[in-house]
Amino acid sequence: MTVRNQSPHEMFVQMALAHRPEAKFDATSAAEFEAWKNDTLPKVMATLGRLPERVPANPELQVEWQDGNVIRQKWVIDVGPYLSSTVFVNRPADMAEGEKRPAILCWHGHGRYGKESVMGRGATPEVRDGIARANYNFGYQMAEKGFITFASDWMGRGDNDDTRKPNHRDVSHGRDWCNLYYLNATMLGMTSIGINTTHGMAVTDFVAGLPMVDGDNLGVMGISGGGTATLWSALCDERIKATEIICYSDLWEAFGFRDLNYCGMQVAPGLYQLVDLPDLQGLLAPRPLLVDIGAEDDCFRIETSTKCFSQVEHIYETAGHRDRLELDLHPGGHAWGGNKSEAFFRKYLGL
Repeated sequence: MTVRNQSPHEMFVQMALAHRPEAKFDATSAAEFEAWKNDTLPKVMATLGRLPERVPANPELQVEWQDGNVIRQKWVIDVGPYLSSTVFVNRPADMAEGEKRPAILCWHGHGRYGKESVMGRGATPEVRDGIARANYNFGYQMAEKGFITFASDWMGRGDNDDTRKPNHRDVSHGRDWCNLYYLNATMLGMTSIGINTTHGMAVTDFVAGLPMVDGDNLGVMGISGGGTATLWSALCDERIKATEIICYSDLWEAFGFRDLNYCGMQVAPGLYQLVDLPDLQGLLAPRPLLVDIGAEDDCFRIETSTKCFSQVEHIYETAGHRDRLELDLHPGGHAWGGNKSEAFFRKYLGL
């Protein structure tokens, strides 16, 4: 009797295992790297679909207060024709009048509180527990170390969560809003990645124009789903000089197809047809990149996370810029290692 597979999931797993992306990196010289990047990056950008229109920010400073050695600001700006976003800005309390500092965009992961955890607003036991588990408040810690940090929410999290006040619009019936937004976006020829990244660029435009910010020295860092947002922010915004991707290194055949460890805010039509995740990270070369991998990460397993990094390492080495790629392989789980971040951003942002 013929043994047949009747599991659609297994079908896709086997398809992924047999698949080789069309633009997978196979260059052997710096010149070939440049040709690969010049050909591949526009194709990758095209998968994002139609991007939202840009609008004036119309900023409103709602409150400013001091918390330890950090001064916090809460702004609301317009990020598109139909959406506003709350922006948190942290700055060191010891800044002199008229002084400018480099700024780092800090992207949150899938926690429902969004930017609040990243920027260190531990208002509830749940938020504080999340910060403790994942060393999650890097937007606060990096401000303590001398940088200006800023953050907003991607769709479905924090103040852009449809289930939280003042929205109270929970029509999801328990479904993942990330997937619902993706479905809505693709019906309009758009993607969640494209929308979130464009909104992040609008936030960066606003913060880079603040009088205390050195707009010529901008970085980005983010964890998990925020690692996705970090990667795409750096790919889409040439102003970003240095990038730290935290717990978002793996191979699509493993974390995407085998483990189903992703959602609608991480995908674009035809993306894996073109490239794997190491190729996407490698497209950042020659710009500096720091990668955090947790040895005990239960989201992105160490055996494939390190395979991803090895492929990125090969791309940077072939491009002639291996010295601009760093790894923080820390003994923790799905968390920010924080062992190299300060030195990395000081080196490349000039603090």
